[in-house]
Amino acid sequence: MNTVKIVRIPILPMHMVNSHLLVGPDGCILVDAGLPGSENKIKKALAKERLTFKDIKLIVVTHAHVDHAGSAAIIRELSGAPILAHEGDAKHFNRETPMTFCPTGWFGRLFIKTPLMLEPYIGFEPDVLLTKHDVINLERYGIPGVVKHTPGHTAGSVSIELASNEALVGDLVASGILLGGIVRTSHAIRPPFEDDPHRVARELTRLLDSGVEKFYMGHGGPLKASEIHRHAQTLMMLPKK
Repeated sequence: MNTVKIVRIPILPMHMVNSHLLVGPDGCILVDAGLPGSENKIKKALAKERLTFKDIKLIVVTHAHVDHAGSAAIIRELSGAPILAHEGDAKHFNRETPMTFCPTGWFGRLFIKTPLMLEPYIGFEPDVLLTKHDVINLERYGIPGVVKHTPGHTAGSVSIELASNEALVGDLVASGILLGGIVRTSHAIRPPFEDDPHRVARELTRLLDSGVEKFYMGHGGPLKASEIHRHAQTLMMLPKK
C-alpha cells in the first residue's frame, strides 16, 4: 500500500483553523483552502515538502464556510488544479446565497456576531461536483482513498477516507475549546455551528464502522476512534428539534 503523508497546515495559530496536504508518491491533494489570503501559508507548507502549487492535483473543499473555501479560487488559479466539492453547498460556493448558521452554544452565538464567518471570498464553481451519493476515487489524483458526502455540519459537507484507515472530516467534529485547538485538543467538541447533530452522529458512526482509526479536522485534532465514538454517542442523546 502506498504511504500517504498527512501534513497539517495551521491557517490560524494553535491549530484553531487547519488545512491539510495529502502527499503521496504519485500526487498531492489540498484539503480545504483556509481563509482568504491563506495561499502564502499553503505555499510555505508545500515548500517544506519540496513541492509547489503546480504539484497539487486536486483541491477538495469540505464545505462552504469561509475558513475552508476562502482561498480556493486563488489556489485553483495558482495551481491549475480542479476543485472538488458537493452540490449541497454549491449555491454558497458561487456566492449566490449567503450561508446560514445554526449555533451549537454560547460561543457560536457570539462568534456569528463577529465579521469573520461572514467575510466575503471569491466565488467559484467546482470543477468536480459531487451529486447525491457519489463516491470519488482519489487514485486518479495519486492518493489511495475516496471522497464521500458526509452531511450534518452543512448540507454539502464531504470527507476523505484514506486506505490507511484515516479520515479528514472537515467540521463534522472539532477538538479543544471555543473554535477548536488551543488546549484540550484530544477532547472532541461540537464546532460552533452545526446543521444537524444527529446526522453528524450517523456519519461519524458510519466512518467508525468502516474502520477509520484516526480523524483529522479543520479545528484542533487529530482524534482517535475511541474519542469520536464517545462524541457520536453524546450527539445522539441531544433532543431532536
